[in-house]
Amino acid sequence: MVHNLIACHTYGMTESPAAARLDTMLCFAVYSLRRDFDHAYREILRPFGLSYTQYVVLVALLRESGLTVGRLSELLGLDSGTLSPLLKRLEARGLLERCRDSEDERIVHVELTEAGEALRADLDDVPRCFGQKLGITREEADALIAQAHGLSEHLKEGTPA
Repeated sequence: MVHNLIACHTYGMTESPAAARLDTMLCFAVYSLRRDFDHAYREILRPFGLSYTQYVVLVALLRESGLTVGRLSELLGLDSGTLSPLLKRLEARGLLERCRDSEDERIVHVELTEAGEALRADLDDVPRCFGQKLGITREEADALIAQAHGLSEHLKEGTPA
């Protein structure tokens, strides 16, 4: 079993894991890319005082106002322990409001405020800025997005190697 896990970890390599070079490992390439993405987004979002996770919350709410905390959690893949403090910080900045459902107090709705809505034009430009940093076209980005979604679905399905 351990040998199979190591073989999966070093996908596509013929050398032993002990001799593996980090730059030939898919997992390390994805890890490094994620770090680089984080750095690039930090730079782009700095003028707005937003973290990447705050940005994606706002993007979700700009697309569909009045989402519940549960639906936001589902969309963003964030647990409530991560999402609740994030929403609290955005609410403290006056960018959104949370309110309990009148029929079921366990449900919390999240709405953008006028200040949150006012960020729409600026945040609409973030993907273009990021695309420029990457040096790729929209079509290339779409192809990478589709491939990333496909890989993610494959991993979630747990399809054996």
